Amino acid sequence: MAKESFEDQQVADILNQHYISIKIDREERPDIDHIYMTACQALTGQGGWPLSIFMTPEKKPFFAGTYFPKNDRGGMQGFISLIKAIYTAWEKDPLQLEKAGQQIVNAIDEPRFKESLEDQLIEKAFLLYKREFDPVYGGFGRAPKFPIPHQLFFLLRYWYKTKDSSALYMVEKTLDGLYQGGIYDHIGYGFCRYSIDERWLIPHFEKMLYDNALLAIAYLETYQVTKNKRYAQISEEIFTYILRDMTSAEGGFYCAEDADSEGVEGKFYSWTTEEIKKVLGEKTRGFQNYFNITQEGNFEGVNIPNLIGTEITEEQPKWIKECIEKLFQVRKQRVHPHKDDKILTSWNGLMIAALAVGARILKKEDYALKAKKAVQFIEQYLTREDGRLFARYRDGEMAFLAYAEDYTFLVWGLIELYQTTFEPKYLQRAIQLSQDLLQHFWDEKDGGLFVYGKDSEQLITKPKDIYDGATPSANSVAAMNFLRLAHLTGRDEFEEKAKQILETFASEINQYPKGYSFALTAVLFAESAIRDIIIVAPGDQGFEAKQMISSVQENFHPFTLSVVSTQYNNKDINEILKIKEYQIIDNKPTAYVCQNFSCLPAITEIKKLQQIIDQ
Repeated sequence: MAKESFEDQQVADILNQHYISIKIDREERPDIDHIYMTACQALTGQGGWPLSIFMTPEKKPFFAGTYFPKNDRGGMQGFISLIKAIYTAWEKDPLQLEKAGQQIVNAIDEPRFKESLEDQLIEKAFLLYKREFDPVYGGFGRAPKFPIPHQLFFLLRYWYKTKDSSALYMVEKTLDGLYQGGIYDHIGYGFCRYSIDERWLIPHFEKMLYDNALLAIAYLETYQVTKNKRYAQISEEIFTYILRDMTSAEGGFYCAEDADSEGVEGKFYSWTTEEIKKVLGEKTRGFQNYFNITQEGNFEGVNIPNLIGTEITEEQPKWIKECIEKLFQVRKQRVHPHKDDKILTSWNGLMIAALAVGARILKKEDYALKAKKAVQFIEQYLTREDGRLFARYRDGEMAFLAYAEDYTFLVWGLIELYQTTFEPKYLQRAIQLSQDLLQHFWDEKDGGLFVYGKDSEQLITKPKDIYDGATPSANSVAAMNFLRLAHLTGRDEFEEKAKQILETFASEINQYPKGYSFALTAVLFAESAIRDIIIVAPGDQGFEAKQMISSVQENFHPFTLSVVSTQYNNKDINEILKIKEYQIIDNKPTAYVCQNFSCLPAITEIKKLQQIIDQ
């Protein structure tokens, strides 16, 4: 539509004559996008992008739609005839359209009905996932298919709690299917946005930071569960792509890469057999068999490398890795897709979380260092002097007061970074930002977090929701953050806010729980017996204390939180956690495993601690 209409002079002339045209970057202004997408869904029964909204001068929408061809075609009204018809209707009876706009505003601003979460909610959600699961290629539902990693987070935790092997099977089958498909960039790494077919073969080639951050966590957690080295390899390849291609010199992470280059979608990523033969020579046939490369191609006469139907092993053969590197070096010389070099606080928070989890599980200190650098970037370039976060940085400018998702995603990243480094400053900052979040975004009347703050531009309505779409919602992540912070700090007010969030949106969650997968992980956390591991150590044994925790973190324990206190950090950490009563035994790092307000006897041996945690 951009090429057909928005870059077309004829369309521009009509718009400029009769309308005030406003183009919104939905990543910079999720508040505006949220309101008018809701209006589109109310008007048409569906949503999507590109989103075209027609509204009154008071910004009240009275007509909406997604894709329109430039001219009438195949029963579809064209954009030109549409904008002429709407202008004529406005000239004839503007009051009628203004009335329609007010009715839409009223409809999208209706209050919620209060109810409690259903007793069998978790089981109901699991059965929905089971019913919609694709047993052949993985994933859920029909084409187009989107990777929604937080659905896998829920299933992993459901498996952990119930030991239902079908939940873990759905996770592994989906992660394998994603990796085998063309949605994964087998030459340069990283995942594309979604697949237009059920096999995950043909992607929309756009790469998004948030997809790759969330998928990295899904692969890392599944590696913890299964010890399948392939999952560790894929997560490392995602980080290779992000740190190589999507990281600014100052340490912030860019938003996305476009799908097309030289005006052709997928041109950068696809290959002919002749191109491959020129690079690989005698290894061509083996490579082509491995990655399903054919003379006729699998995408508009060219090939998207994929492993569909190929037997994949835990570790890739060495000769395949060598071939990939050769092709990557050749591909580097091509015209690259445009890079969206906006740096968003929210999506950076997700990548900080992913890198922190990666450092912890894979024991790679460099990932933690990159996560720390990104936190420093946000502190320096996206934080006002009074501590108020901003949403976007680009070309030396920070803009737009941060939204609820900026705060919640960053707090998530900070909690993960604390769980990896045990540096108190990250936990302290997570607490402060959570308090700021409540100050700026909390709905004092009905509970929950608004999309935008009380000090932001006030729009026609103040939306809030908990739907977990391409990314988890701010309210879902806040609920999980608050629950974890409550256990780490003993602050009951955080736990109370988490419960209020889940109660506020209970009616929506009960109706279709599959759409609220991250909220469900918070529900599972709230319903579980959480274990806290507190390790205290002499000042010169901080390393040994971390080794003790590291041994525990090798396995998947989603309902366990850890704290480390040494003489180097105990002043700061004790102020937060009040853990002075935990004593060091025999001048060794000493662990206390606590649950339901009681603790087991002190433990000084790593093996014994592992046995207790892995029971």
